[in-house]
Amino acid sequence: MKREKELWKQGRVVVGIDEAGRGAWAGPVVVAAVILPKGHKQVDGITDSKLMTPAKRAEYYELITDFAVDFGVGIVSHDVIDKVGILEATKLGAREAVSMMTVGGDYILADALDLTKHIECEQEAIIKGDQKVYSISCASVIAKVTRDNLMSALGGEYNKYYFFKHKGYGTKLHQEMLAKHGVSNIHRLSYKPVKAYK
Repeated sequence: MKREKELWKQGRVVVGIDEAGRGAWAGPVVVAAVILPKGHKQVDGITDSKLMTPAKRAEYYELITDFAVDFGVGIVSHDVIDKVGILEATKLGAREAVSMMTVGGDYILADALDLTKHIECEQEAIIKGDQKVYSISCASVIAKVTRDNLMSALGGEYNKYYFFKHKGYGTKLHQEMLAKHGVSNIHRLSYKPVKAYK
């Protein structure tokens, strides 16, 4: 929490931002923004959500959303991703996540994402920020759990794609189901691996 502590000493309200689902072949990209209380004591084990088990992510999600001053989640659909590209869609999601919060932040720490054209706020884009900066790690957990839950909750015709298992990522199982059933109406048609099954 070195960076947060430096900024808190300056009287800043720090916002951590991260996303989940940029590399997935189907479903939305989900971006989370989180503000932690000044003087917050770091919880051991919270890091990049991709390095955690689903059970640990769920446990930490409850903790983070409980102790956070505020948090917001932006969800950008596959249609928008196909229209504007995944990078722009992720930035739009970040703007939505920040706009959802009732507490205003004045300094953003984002995971390798330049948001200067989307959010008027001082900010830093930090490479591998989800592993290096605690606030970004917390945002990564919120984003990942939210997106995984959305994909797991898909039912009906989507059951045949096993989204509840692979969450839309390009696994062998997902590839096999695409080959068998073709694309669904939530697949990202602009993604090269999906185009092959149109």
